[in-house]
Amino acid sequence: MPVGLAPWAGTLSALTPELALALGPLLRHLDSQVGEREPVADGPGSPEGLGGLGRTGRPDQLLPTEWLLAEEYPDEFLRRFADRELLYLAPEFRTPVSRGRTVALVDAGPAQAGPGRLVQLAALLVLHRRAAVRGTELVVGVLGDPPDRWLTGDLAELLPAWLRSRRPADPTPEDVDRARQALDAADRAWLLTSPRLAARLPARPRVLTSETTRWGTAGATHVTVLIDRSEVELALPAGEIAVRARRGAEFRRSGPDAPPAVPLPEAFGATGGALPAFTTESRTLVARGASTDVLLAVGIPDTDHLHPTVLRAKRHRLHGPVVAAGRVGRRLIALQLRKGHLIPYISGRPFGSPGDYRADPADLGLDGAELARLLTRPLLPLLRTGGDLLLPVAGRWRRLAADGTVTDDGPVGRGAESPSHFNRFREPRLFERRLQPDAARARHLLHAGGTVAWSEDGKRWTVWTRLGDERRLSFRENAEVLGLVHDRREPALITWSPGVRTLRAVRADGVRTLSRFSGGPTQPALHPTLPLIAAETASGRIVIGDAVTGRIRHFLWSNR
Repeated sequence: MPVGLAPWAGTLSALTPELALALGPLLRHLDSQVGEREPVADGPGSPEGLGGLGRTGRPDQLLPTEWLLAEEYPDEFLRRFADRELLYLAPEFRTPVSRGRTVALVDAGPAQAGPGRLVQLAALLVLHRRAAVRGTELVVGVLGDPPDRWLTGDLAELLPAWLRSRRPADPTPEDVDRARQALDAADRAWLLTSPRLAARLPARPRVLTSETTRWGTAGATHVTVLIDRSEVELALPAGEIAVRARRGAEFRRSGPDAPPAVPLPEAFGATGGALPAFTTESRTLVARGASTDVLLAVGIPDTDHLHPTVLRAKRHRLHGPVVAAGRVGRRLIALQLRKGHLIPYISGRPFGSPGDYRADPADLGLDGAELARLLTRPLLPLLRTGGDLLLPVAGRWRRLAADGTVTDDGPVGRGAESPSHFNRFREPRLFERRLQPDAARARHLLHAGGTVAWSEDGKRWTVWTRLGDERRLSFRENAEVLGLVHDRREPALITWSPGVRTLRAVRADGVRTLSRFSGGPTQPALHPTLPLIAAETASGRIVIGDAVTGRIRHFLWSNR
């Protein structure tokens, strides 16, 4: 990806590399035009303390050690200043609550066929990227369709649906009025249409029109784009690539057979690309190593340093593939497959109860296919209750006694068993208090540290805090709720948007984009009771920090 398109990598992953490069100049010019009318934020928000260190800032934000350097070694201070090596305290801001959706009302009639569709494609990419940064979503309405019929989803789903929306007749001003009447008050609507229809409408902001102005031997080469009263002539992708783009042949396929948009680097200690996990309430992060018989564990210090510290994982060589692990007290316990049986590995004082906990995998519901699937996912939690071991396997809780007896301990909670990992936040049996009646009946459930949250649609949540307070949290973008954390008395939902790989903290008074933990190939890991988060930002590198403030406290490198 060229340097100029590097910030677009997440958005352009819905296209083939060839089309992404061909659209690059058109995207950058449109983005500069749209940006004047569609800022990614209404402002920086209200100041909220300090969020780390940076290489730029005001003189009063310089670290005291830098001023000491200026006094003792002024020449070195000037060199570092010239080379932008000085360190400044970086202020943090709280982003106001999301303002509403970004809506694109598209003209799918004959007047926008051909070059007009290419301009619309570029405009949708620009609007989608800006909506993601704002913490909201892009929805598309086709003029002439019923007002409540919206095209939504990630770009891999949205673009093919938009491409199939061609209509045999051009829309009318009445179609535009009906579409605008269906908008919410906080929505920011863009109209993508032809100059002919725009001329018949009252003057309104955020209207984008395009018209072909130059032709070559292979077809249209330039268009004039008019946004409100600002006009610019832009070059179109040339030749066969433009034709293939209008037919959808340059869109990446979605679904299980689709190639990955970006090569996924192997995460720290993660066979198959699975991220490390907090499997118990201890401050220990566990993962498999480069091979399935290696267990990596790292304790997260409960200290606060000015600079992020580098942690090193402890490596445990087992006698077979490790299926589940967790720290219980001072013991690190893992369940490994050895010589056709599941047996525990214990780092620390052995169990006092007689027996070796040896069990047949079939008794736990583990056949060859299920075991192979588990070894590509994060480690399962391994708990100890009384003298038994407890773990979730294949949708059921299994209790393993010291003599090897396995009993079924009930089903896993609805939503706890996701395709990618086991989600402790959604398992009701791990909530130590009595559930609210509405929470017990709700379609979606979360809990953490004595606080419970529930929702029917996954976007509007009711939260009953551990202190007895009720909160209402909501968001608009297409995102998955990973878990729940606390900022003193206030709860916050942690959401993950896989399409744009963005992590956010949603509170009652605002939304914070956790940019330092965003952009990785896999979703981050959250601690079940503490505001700790671990996310991959580069191959073999994990950043660990505060899920409330977004501050990075530790780095973790591979120890393979």
